[in-house]
Amino acid sequence: MATVITMPRLSDTMTEGTVATWLKKVGDKVKEGDILAEIETDKATMEFESFNAGTLLYIGIEAGQSAPVDSLLAIIGNEGEDISALLNSGTTPKVAAEATPVVEEKAVSAPQTTSSLPAGVKVVTMPRLSDTMTTGTVATWLKKVGDAVKEGDILAEIETDKATMEFESFNSGTLLYIGVEEGGSAPVDSILAILGPAGTDVSAIVAGFKAGGDSVVEAPKEESKPSVTTNTVSTPISDAQGRIFASPLAKKIAQEKGINLSQVKGSGENGRITKADVENFTPAVATTSAAQAVAQATSTVAAVKPFVPAGEVFQEEVKNSQMRKVIAKRLAESKFTAPHYYLTIELDMDNAIASRNMINGLPETKVSFNDMVIKASAMALKKHPQVNSQWKDEATVINHHVNIGVAVAVEDGLVVPVLKFTDQMSLTQIGTSVKDMAGRAKAKKIQPAEMEGSTFTISNLGMFGIQSFTSIINQPNSAILSVGAIIEKPVVKNGQIVVGNTMTVTLACDHRTVDGATGAQFLQTFKAFMENPVTMLA
Repeated sequence: MATVITMPRLSDTMTEGTVATWLKKVGDKVKEGDILAEIETDKATMEFESFNAGTLLYIGIEAGQSAPVDSLLAIIGNEGEDISALLNSGTTPKVAAEATPVVEEKAVSAPQTTSSLPAGVKVVTMPRLSDTMTTGTVATWLKKVGDAVKEGDILAEIETDKATMEFESFNSGTLLYIGVEEGGSAPVDSILAILGPAGTDVSAIVAGFKAGGDSVVEAPKEESKPSVTTNTVSTPISDAQGRIFASPLAKKIAQEKGINLSQVKGSGENGRITKADVENFTPAVATTSAAQAVAQATSTVAAVKPFVPAGEVFQEEVKNSQMRKVIAKRLAESKFTAPHYYLTIELDMDNAIASRNMINGLPETKVSFNDMVIKASAMALKKHPQVNSQWKDEATVINHHVNIGVAVAVEDGLVVPVLKFTDQMSLTQIGTSVKDMAGRAKAKKIQPAEMEGSTFTISNLGMFGIQSFTSIINQPNSAILSVGAIIEKPVVKNGQIVVGNTMTVTLACDHRTVDGATGAQFLQTFKAFMENPVTMLA
């Protein structure tokens, strides 16, 4: 039976797409996983793969043409199959697009067809929240079976290979079924949940749908009751595994303030801890009785005896998040496939400090040293494009556009937001963009599309007092710049020992694409820009 493929929504802001190139033509055989076309979105040009096998019977949008999301893109079916009824119908059949929308739910064709689903029932599948995501992990369910769900409600928090993101509902109804338990993982397009009218029997749908998750909830589970302690602190709602329900922002604020979330009472839906709950929390004050104080004092003057260690071995296992697994996999692949070498150079920062003070003296202007490093790197990359490259087995790709990724530490690991066309940005534009994306990355609000397409990466640990370090290349980039702290120390200038300010940077290069002399020339140019910041303003 022929399958209609529609223009997919490849980003949350995409309303239409342009077919850049068709990689298959009418009459070609298509296997599941084959690349059908390259599609330009509002954020990037992405390869669009097929999730169906058969013969390409029809192309609805020619190369170079644009069309709205959900427009007829192609039809795949059996060779010689009659598709005239599909082409002559007044409306495009409602079928699943081949690529899952970034944050959108969809009705899915299981062994049953969509039309056979009971009225009002929607099957929600594990979404593809990034272009490299193959599986997702449910970190937290914010709704339980039997709860009413409104359009826009947050159903769950899902860990992808890049971030933990809130997954909101695009449908209203009652949550009838949960297909992946908290902590469980499932492939993209596996059944995640079913929404519909209260009381609807969905057992036939569940039985007919081939779920791909680690675990399936067969029936509604009784909600865990709050635990009761002997003090007056109310304990928030938690599940059977002791997981505390809190918003990502509440978790972040609690970590920064050193607050134990188990002591915070949640005022949100189903006892969920909110930002306000954490900000308004006052920890209970522990008191020591006079008797305890006397006993403690007495013990200090007791006869001295030989010390016998009486401790116990204590360790715990923390389950690796999906992000942590992917970070480990990719860094290992980079380290053991790309031949790394390192070049270190020391910069005189006196002029940079003076220039920054002058710039920040202007009204409503705030520039950091990191912003200056990013700008200098972008300008140096334009002069040395070989460093702005990536290795492929058949060819080296030289990027003449500059997209710099800035490494940002988050609770679960490391993310790399990307500044697109960095060389065209001013220092203040760089500073504003970095602050915005880093803040949203730490609050788990950044979109996957904002972390794609880097051509070079910068990692800065100077704010932690680290003087120098080396980084692992963020592939497919060919280089990454590690930035240390600015140090005040004796230096020699004009034959005299004076107090100066220096900063050490280390460039890690992939020797397959960047030779030693090329990397050294890049650092010389970078050094010239940093030591004479006025040249970056020309």
